[in-house]
Amino acid sequence: MTDQLTPTTTGAMHDGHGHDATWTDLAKEMWSYLTGQGAAINYSFVDMAVEVPRDTGPEAPRATWKLNGTLRITTEDQQHAGSGT
Repeated sequence: MTDQLTPTTTGAMHDGHGHDATWTDLAKEMWSYLTGQGAAINYSFVDMAVEVPRDTGPEAPRATWKLNGTLRITTEDQQHAGSGT
């Protein structure tokens, strides 16, 4: 990885340049690192429910998504797409 994110004693993440990093930054860094390496991330869910707001605001009605199974996320390097490497 070009810019490694490092945890602090408070649990915050820093990007090595003195900037606070977010979970989004961590996900982008991980995606960049895994792309082209044939890596996959597997998440297994058993009776998981996620409430998703249908609109904005604290009183917005919610849609409930139920997850039961495996979600597999893979990355691909466009330069090597379809080559199996």
